[in-house]
Amino acid sequence: MQQPQQPQQINVELGEKEAEGIYSNLAMITHSPAEFVIDYTRMLPGVPKTKVYARIIMTPQHAKSLLRALEENIKKYEDQFGEIKLYGDNKNKNFGFHATDKE
Repeated sequence: MQQPQQPQQINVELGEKEAEGIYSNLAMITHSPAEFVIDYTRMLPGVPKTKVYARIIMTPQHAKSLLRALEENIKKYEDQFGEIKLYGDNKNKNFGFHATDKE
């Protein structure tokens, strides 16, 4: 009988600059058959221009794993603090997180 594998411990180093974090209220998501690209930016009221502050590129499998991890963590958050409310219909606005198609 095989012994169950112990989860591997990962030592993650967090640099001083990265520890400050980057605020984002807009993410543009594009994808191809090989990868998902998430560009993080922020929009400010009255300012029609912005720039990408961070770009994350991952495989479709990692993107789906991220989705599941986010769903799990949002559920834990809402169980502890209550439902996260989304205000308004952002489908027709250039503000907030949304997906764009790029194939």
